[in-house]
Amino acid sequence: MKTLAIRGATTVNHNKKEEILSETAILMEKIIKMNNLKEEDIISIIFTMTKDLDKVYPSVAVREIMGITDIPILNFEEKYIEGSLKKCIRVLIHINSDKEKNEIVHVYLNDAKNLRLDLSMRSDFNE
Repeated sequence: MKTLAIRGATTVNHNKKEEILSETAILMEKIIKMNNLKEEDIISIIFTMTKDLDKVYPSVAVREIMGITDIPILNFEEKYIEGSLKKCIRVLIHINSDKEKNEIVHVYLNDAKNLRLDLSMRSDFNE
């Protein structure tokens, strides 16, 4: 078994608590489903959000909506770069797995799809 990382990102239309929580939950549920993860596979989760999102931490979606309470989670503000994608939530998930790196499915939703156009060519991208 080895430690691997899964990346993902999504965007919201408005800086609203309900939308941030909903889109974060959708992103996390899709990552878990597409990678066939069990809660015990997950070592830790790191979220970042762009500075224009400040109504709620994305980890609240994991804790309160998904009911995952025993995984360490950190939240950070994404470094601002002029012209970068706005209203974006990014995630990095560390897992224990027997999979190979090329079997990991990274998930990019909404306007965040533009962050990794190279992944959009994969048949399993955003199914």
